[in-house]
Amino acid sequence: MTRPAELYACLYAKELPAQAMLRLRPQLRERPFVVMQGEAPLQQVCSLNTKARALGVAHGMTKVEIDTFPSVTVLPRSHAEEQTAKSALLECAGTFSPRIEDRSDDTSLLLVIDIAGTERLLGSPSKMGKTLLHQVKLFGITACLAIASNFHAAICLARSMSPSNQVAITTSGQEGLALARLPLTVLDLPEKYAETFSLWGIHTLGMLAELPEKALVSRMGQEGRRLRLLARGELNHLFIPLEAAFTLEEHMELDTPIELLDSLLFVVGVLLKQLILRTTTRVLALASVTITLSLEDATSHTRTVRPALPTNNRQLWIKLLHLDLEDHPPQAAILALSLTAEPGSTSKVQLGLFSPQLPEPMRLDVTLARIRAIVGEDCVGRAMLKDTHQRDGFTIEPFTIPSESSTEVTSTQPRVAIRQLRPPENISLTLIGHQPKAFFFREKQYTVERAYGPWLTGGDWWAPTLWGNEQWDLIARSRDGELLGCCLLRDLTQNSWQMAALYD
Repeated sequence: MTRPAELYACLYAKELPAQAMLRLRPQLRERPFVVMQGEAPLQQVCSLNTKARALGVAHGMTKVEIDTFPSVTVLPRSHAEEQTAKSALLECAGTFSPRIEDRSDDTSLLLVIDIAGTERLLGSPSKMGKTLLHQVKLFGITACLAIASNFHAAICLARSMSPSNQVAITTSGQEGLALARLPLTVLDLPEKYAETFSLWGIHTLGMLAELPEKALVSRMGQEGRRLRLLARGELNHLFIPLEAAFTLEEHMELDTPIELLDSLLFVVGVLLKQLILRTTTRVLALASVTITLSLEDATSHTRTVRPALPTNNRQLWIKLLHLDLEDHPPQAAILALSLTAEPGSTSKVQLGLFSPQLPEPMRLDVTLARIRAIVGEDCVGRAMLKDTHQRDGFTIEPFTIPSESSTEVTSTQPRVAIRQLRPPENISLTLIGHQPKAFFFREKQYTVERAYGPWLTGGDWWAPTLWGNEQWDLIARSRDGELLGCCLLRDLTQNSWQMAALYD
């Protein structure tokens, strides 16, 4: 089997610090906007948008210089938001090819994607490039794409592209011609080499490619030979693919502290939109969402919401988070927030032709969340028995959807029903020969006809919660002939009798 010819797509996004901030703040896209880094008063512009550049703002300007532009919005740099934006773009590129090499620098994103042999799956390089850029745009990032059969040629072409020309395709063998017109700045040369070429009058890759190889090596060493091959589009490269883990996390640092829950939910909605978009590209859904709030008092507030079924319904997630935070509010103003999600399979519910209509899972989740807010989280769920004989020996666990149908065989034999009294009712009882003979219950006197027991249970002898019970099952009859089947408990630690349950 012949190996397909090399083909690389270079995805390049300039001004990543600014684009990462605008990605979660779409309301700032129509304004001049800059991102500053450093400690006050030595802050400098590290990234900006096109509208700010049109006003004359440039990289390296200080805060004092920016203050002379009254219409420019200034935000501090957030490395956390840049990392989440980069992770989102890596996931997006990974849906087109698993082989990706990261060549990003401090202020720009540069991903080289090995797309050799993907034509039958993704279509022509032109179609694939447009589809990839469309997906990137959905994440709120503006980028350009260069496709070439040489790794370094694709990088140089991408760095030279303008936003208006988003896709550039160079046919195999024409890399040198396509690179000839590009300035030397696309090579990201060290300062000493840039000065040398400037003194020689070399300003484009085409001029560098025409230099004689032996003369260049004698003056600059093997680095000169490497730069000449790079300018001709002939430099080979050992592709080192990136192995990035799939993590669903979005982070946002707020411009001002937030105290109102409604204002927080507006920001949460923006982050959820990005998480849902990332899961949708992988045909997945959100199974749980954990929100972590960084508070003004240097503490954090973390809550986790997990519906019965994975879903990508953004309004449902906002409602569930709203109800949870309303019941467990943070104790200080919010400075930043992070959303971390666990992916799950998209849920499908298939009903029988004559099956009754079940309630919608989304509405059921909201209803359960409202009930939890009223009665408490520990009071909503299904009862699970503990490995103990102690009364009320059970816990409440959240409702879950079984992964597969149950294999238990249901018995058709009739069973005795018991109605447990909560709380148990105190009674007065007469003992003869250590056996119950008569008792008063609910203003009636009963005579015991049959008594079964006692069954002794106890536990926690090693702790202050020592307990012990004596259980009797009785069949008794009142003076008016009413028959009563019941369960009596005697607390051995307090020597008291209680009516625990009634048999139907």
